[in-house]
Amino acid sequence: MTETVAAIVAAHRSKTMTPAQTVARSYQRIRAHNDPAIFISLRDEQDAIAEAARLTDPTLPLYGVPVAVKDNIDVAGMPTTAACPAFAYTPVKDSTVVARLRAAGAIIIGKTNLDQFATGLVGVRSPYGIPKNPVRDDLVPGGSSSGSAVAVSAGLVPFALGTDTAGSGRVPAMLNNIVGLKPSLGLISNAGLVPACRTLDCISVFSLTVDDALAALAVMAGSDDADPFSRDRPLGPLAAFPAKLKLGIPRSGQLIFFGDREAETAYGAALTRWQTLGAELVEFDLEPFYETARLLYEGPWVAERYLVIRDLLASSPDAIHPVTREITIGGARPTAADTFAALYRLQALRRVAARSFTQCDAIVLPTAPTVYSTADVLANPIELNSRLGTYTNFVNLLDLCGLALPAAMRPDGAPFGITLLAPAGCDAKLAGIGRVFHADTALGLGAKSLPQPALAQVPAQATSNEITIAVVGAHLSGMALNHELTTLDARLLEETTTAADYKLYALDTTPPKPGMLRVEAGAGASIKLELWAMSAAAFGKFVAAIPPPLSIGTIRLADGRQAKGFIVEPAAIHGAKDISAYGGWRAFMAERAKV
Repeated sequence: MTETVAAIVAAHRSKTMTPAQTVARSYQRIRAHNDPAIFISLRDEQDAIAEAARLTDPTLPLYGVPVAVKDNIDVAGMPTTAACPAFAYTPVKDSTVVARLRAAGAIIIGKTNLDQFATGLVGVRSPYGIPKNPVRDDLVPGGSSSGSAVAVSAGLVPFALGTDTAGSGRVPAMLNNIVGLKPSLGLISNAGLVPACRTLDCISVFSLTVDDALAALAVMAGSDDADPFSRDRPLGPLAAFPAKLKLGIPRSGQLIFFGDREAETAYGAALTRWQTLGAELVEFDLEPFYETARLLYEGPWVAERYLVIRDLLASSPDAIHPVTREITIGGARPTAADTFAALYRLQALRRVAARSFTQCDAIVLPTAPTVYSTADVLANPIELNSRLGTYTNFVNLLDLCGLALPAAMRPDGAPFGITLLAPAGCDAKLAGIGRVFHADTALGLGAKSLPQPALAQVPAQATSNEITIAVVGAHLSGMALNHELTTLDARLLEETTTAADYKLYALDTTPPKPGMLRVEAGAGASIKLELWAMSAAAFGKFVAAIPPPLSIGTIRLADGRQAKGFIVEPAAIHGAKDISAYGGWRAFMAERAKV
């Protein structure tokens, strides 16, 4: 099945399909699906195919994978509209996140529809039309990231970028039976994003599987000086399912389903599934979370939305969707005193919420309390939209990360989903938990109900008492200096590659060694390496014995992780042979042995 990111990359590497063929297939599917409201603009097909054909490095983590981008995120040369034609502009450079996707081998297909200025959870507030929900076509597609979620669910692209300020990366995931990953704030750069609420925005990922979402997140994660809200927060490796998992659930009577018995039953069944998987359920008080959610639209944060479009509101108010205009104009009213009062209350609520997580690994909630038809939402646009945010509006205010997962198909044919929430920085931990739950449901993927792939094994990891070190040259398995690792009881974890940020040089040393130099992001090659785990004491002995011009620095891996590893002093490469094209020391030495 070449539908998931992992399967597409594997097919390209094995040459059973080419990146150009996969990109062409996406365009064919877009034409066949024939819903003009999904994409606001499509990239020229031949340009995209040509870019795919130019890819030459099969080690790239997203080698030839087509991706759709929500149209409030900049893609060079394509208009950014935020679903408002009067606001549109054409950026000359990619957003940071798009640049990182391209460097990882992804091919941008087009810009997707959204609730105008990312204001809404319904997907019906756009002059570009309402994307049809491919799972059940009378339901809203969810918003604001409507086009991105539908494009993934319908099989047009294997993953897509959304944004999430108040649930826009999670509610559409539930309504389209796909995965929605809402990362920790600041983990992905927002440089090149049209803001909704700058202090709360994050770029999110829609995909068919959790592993695909994490693979996409890994190449996008990382601090960025161009975004003042960016944080230097390493993603970390995919975590294994905990042996003693504790999940927080609201106290009896605290959940709200607005009379939707099927949603309530589906949530209860999801909790039973967690218990079958070995989780212990621990009750916590949801009321402080509800109070936080009320701050988002009843408090001064609406002023952030107003700030983005106040000039357009003043000059061309009719250019803005009526519902968006009604919500946003309220942002002109809060005073500075109102803002500080809300910030003080929020800080108190954050402390209360943080205590909830001392008793559990994560909390599990319905992604949304119910589902609504497009007709119902158009008739009652603000109230029903607000209901869909019952379990999402508080998340970014409390600085949590989230993972929305398909949980069931209801008897009425509507999807139901749950969301795992944890404190910021637990993204990989949530993925390790959530992937097991999703696989256990055996639900079909997206609207096409494709079979789930077998769950890949979690790679071996260093323990809490070990340090991971990346080796690229003579310390590789079977090479001249590997014994320096094995005599210190180091153990091999995995083979992987660096990000395309490095060049490799053959140094004039005995025994022969390479030197790996960090260059500008994306301007180098992906270099094969091995990750080894060793005790802290052994790591200290090993590092102390490293002779110049080599030293230990922080290596960025192709999947976004970081590890300590060998780098070379820049002065040492003068006159050294650039062997980056070999992709690694082992290939270079094998070629040299033939001479």
